[in-house]
Amino acid sequence: MNEPIILLTGASSGIGKSAAELLMNRGAKVYGASRRGGEPQKAQNGTGEIIPVKMDVTHEEEIKAVVTRILAENGRLDVVICNAGNGIAGAVEDTSDEEMRYQYETNFFGVVKTINACLPVFRSQHSGKIIATSSVAAIVPIPFQTFYSSVKASLLIFMQALTIEVKPFGIQCCSILPGDTKTGFTESRKCTIASQSPNSPYFDKMNTSVERMEKDEQNGMSAESVAKKIVYQVYNKRMKISVVPGIQYKIICFLFNRVPASLRLWIVGLIYG
Repeated sequence: MNEPIILLTGASSGIGKSAAELLMNRGAKVYGASRRGGEPQKAQNGTGEIIPVKMDVTHEEEIKAVVTRILAENGRLDVVICNAGNGIAGAVEDTSDEEMRYQYETNFFGVVKTINACLPVFRSQHSGKIIATSSVAAIVPIPFQTFYSSVKASLLIFMQALTIEVKPFGIQCCSILPGDTKTGFTESRKCTIASQSPNSPYFDKMNTSVERMEKDEQNGMSAESVAKKIVYQVYNKRMKISVVPGIQYKIICFLFNRVPASLRLWIVGLIYG
């Protein structure tokens, strides 16, 4: 794919923005989806470009409209990269049903809706690549971000099962599992309403845990380093089923499930509990 046609969600900032720019400079035509849109960009040397599109991944009709536009303008769609996401922190007991659903609507159901809008296209072409941004938190559960960890774990398993379903149609799937990454995601993370009350029995530990996480994120990998892994899979003939950027996170994920559950949870508790 010298000039792939790509739909990329969460393209306005962080990993998504970096990936869109890298892909553009490789010659790709990227439809960069976000809720607020943006300004078109063209590569200085080459044919690559970023075409911003307003699209909320929780609204099925908006997704279908964008896919229809891509097909009308290009006659094909080669890759969808599901990168849009958000985060919410707070103890399970301090999380309302509405706050819990907020976490799942974008990070899981938004991904499913986006992929489902693209699957008929990929099947008819007998080709297509699906890339989704999960997280190391899918492997290593983070206390007080329990719903974030659980939704990323759900997404990881979803992508693996989907791989089996769509393989006969020539469609490939890949999950990207970043660890701590320095992006605007840290500042945009929400805390549940109940967790912000000093009367919460989890108040002190929750704040200590989130402060540690935010410090790690702001000293973490660059968005570009994660984006490069996404770009590599786009152009790789045979995508990997999952990719963990950063050697330290590869080691963590490799070792985590090879020690007793009580020990690994004790270690995570020491760091974040």
